Amino acid sequence: MINEYFPIFLNLKDKLCLVIGGGKVAERKVENLLKTGAKVKIISPEVTPSLKRLVEEGKIEWERRVYKRGDLNSAWLVIAATNDPKAQKEIYKEAEEKHIFCNVVDVPELCSFIVPSIIKRGLLTIAISTSGVSPAVARRLRETLEELIGEEYDFYLKLMKNLREQILSLNLSSEEKEKKLQKLALAPIPRYIKYKDFELLKILIEKEGLTFPVEIFERHFPNIFSRGSEK
Repeated sequence: MINEYFPIFLNLKDKLCLVIGGGKVAERKVENLLKTGAKVKIISPEVTPSLKRLVEEGKIEWERRVYKRGDLNSAWLVIAATNDPKAQKEIYKEAEEKHIFCNVVDVPELCSFIVPSIIKRGLLTIAISTSGVSPAVARRLRETLEELIGEEYDFYLKLMKNLREQILSLNLSSEEKEKKLQKLALAPIPRYIKYKDFELLKILIEKEGLTFPVEIFERHFPNIFSRGSEK
């Protein structure tokens, strides 16, 4: 039976997340959890050199032993990155009893959530899932989208945040503001950024009665508007 999953993004800041296991898979999970601001604890007899370094730097906790029942107390989320089938089932059982999000890596039937394939471009996050039936297809789709959605989207979102704030501060009706927001969203701004067509971008922005945010461009593209670079 294939589960229908509810797509969701979790705020894990300052929440206790357990990773049970200390190998390369656990290492990747820990690195991704740390990016969210989660409090991370590992339970494993051994860990990779990279994980040990994170422990020494005080970025994660490590309990050097195997999992035992009760380890999930106070946890908000647990990831089981262990190959021990017995431990996997025990972790999932405890998580279900205590209503804790649980992911047993590569065992969908022992998961209350699955981790999608991710494309990350600064503030932009795109998650791709095949409901666990084909991780390889999810990976291939991610690779295809990565070619379409380049690194320029990182700056694009920063720019759009600024323009949105400007539009919302204008003395216009809600309908007029929404019209401007949609017009900018449909404009080929990512293409202008990718090929550094900043003059066209400036014309587009000012045509909408907005201020061209030079400071944002200069932070991302140093000296792009300096006199020495003028033609």
